[in-house]
Amino acid sequence: MEEKVLQLLIEALSPIERKVLPFLKKEEQDIWNIEEKSGADKTTILRALEFLKNKEFVKLKVEEEKIIDLDVNGILYLKRHLPERRLLIELEKKNSIPLFEIGKQCDLSEDETKIAIGVLKRKAMINISSERVFLTASKAETAKKMLEEQLLERLPLNLEKLKPEEKFALESLKNRRQIIKIEVKKNVSVSLTENGEKASKFDLDKGMIEELTPKMIQTESWKGKKFRRYDILSPVPRLYGGKRHFVNQSTEYAKKIWLELGFKEMEGEMVVSSFWNFDALFTAQDHPVREMQDTFFLKEEGKLPDKKLVEKIKEAHEQGVGGSKGWQYKWNEENAKKVVMRTHTTCISAQTLKKIAEKKEFPAKYFALGKCFRNETVDATHGFEFNQTEGIVVDENANFAQLLGYLKEFFKKMGYEKLRIRPSYFPYTEPSIEIDVFHPIFNRWLELGGAGMFRPEVTIPFFGKHVPVLAWGPGFDRIIMEFFKISDLREMYRNDINKLRETRFWRR
Repeated sequence: MEEKVLQLLIEALSPIERKVLPFLKKEEQDIWNIEEKSGADKTTILRALEFLKNKEFVKLKVEEEKIIDLDVNGILYLKRHLPERRLLIELEKKNSIPLFEIGKQCDLSEDETKIAIGVLKRKAMINISSERVFLTASKAETAKKMLEEQLLERLPLNLEKLKPEEKFALESLKNRRQIIKIEVKKNVSVSLTENGEKASKFDLDKGMIEELTPKMIQTESWKGKKFRRYDILSPVPRLYGGKRHFVNQSTEYAKKIWLELGFKEMEGEMVVSSFWNFDALFTAQDHPVREMQDTFFLKEEGKLPDKKLVEKIKEAHEQGVGGSKGWQYKWNEENAKKVVMRTHTTCISAQTLKKIAEKKEFPAKYFALGKCFRNETVDATHGFEFNQTEGIVVDENANFAQLLGYLKEFFKKMGYEKLRIRPSYFPYTEPSIEIDVFHPIFNRWLELGGAGMFRPEVTIPFFGKHVPVLAWGPGFDRIIMEFFKISDLREMYRNDINKLRETRFWRR
């Protein structure tokens, strides 16, 4: 490096670089040694070294090691013993304990009790007979510390340097909650380059003015002084401004679309009675969707609306209305009172139809966007909670072509030109359709949700006659996956701070 360039770089050194540079050597040294000598904190040192590295004054060497340490429960168990040891201590006193009294006598939770019994059975130290747990291990066996106990006492340890028996104990403890944690420790060493050596020999304490203040201008004390050069080449720490969660950003955008199309927003509770979630939507009480494998039921009993509406819904189910035959079964009021986590936002549409019918305020257009819950197996395209965008148009002149028009316009504004509509079936709509979009991430057609026109069995109990109602409720989370380049629904709610910082801002 030319002397002139070197001089310019030295004049651009920041105060923290000038503070750290004199303590660096050509030989490799751990940066924590510099902390003791310079008096600067670790964060300041690391930032200074990054700046010096960009000027080619130092070389940095970063090595990572995985350290196993005690987690919250691990610290507790180190003081109070692991659950299996506490059970052994009691069994040594009494030789046997009633199975249902283990938790009380050993001060163990239900989960800890199961773990203690499971561990000791695998080690062949206990036997269970006639609802009692018996100690089968000898005194020598119980006196000897188990591998898991030995490992806890030796922590922290380097993961790579564990002995075979320690690895075995680690695998056993990893399956338990918050006993151990694995942290990545970075070891950073630094050495001076040739240019760095030259720079360290300059008079770095020579006073340089960092900024020009109003007082300096008034007193003209700046004259004859040397200002530090601006370093416009070195990268600075990236700043992450506050922003809304990307799902909330896209949610607000979708709401804006519906509002611009003349819709009003409707809202509802996440916990509703089966009456609103299923019965008011003409879903038979023996329909598989109402069973435990699809729905989260709560213990509470819900309240039904006015008796007149309940009787009309009952009639629609048992005998049918408007010329239909209904489901031809005896409708059970107790089933309708069961409380559920709403499985779709269509229950809000049903509640809104009641309000519209009472006030006779239609034509009317309403939308909703909110969370739903289903007892699904979680995978890349399914979750037990998800967002759904709901809409209804109540108009005696509404028709199927208008339904398709609303859907196409919404998806176009959300960025999907390639839309596929196919016939489908839902208990509460006829005709019914399924909406698919071509998803570039999955490279296939992806099902987003259903739509259709509410059946007379849904509308007549509310209005006393059949009024055409357009209705739709596609899954919203799947709609926004392509924009954020997310291929797994589970990534949307993991709240990884680094991913949230890097996720692009919603713009369409």
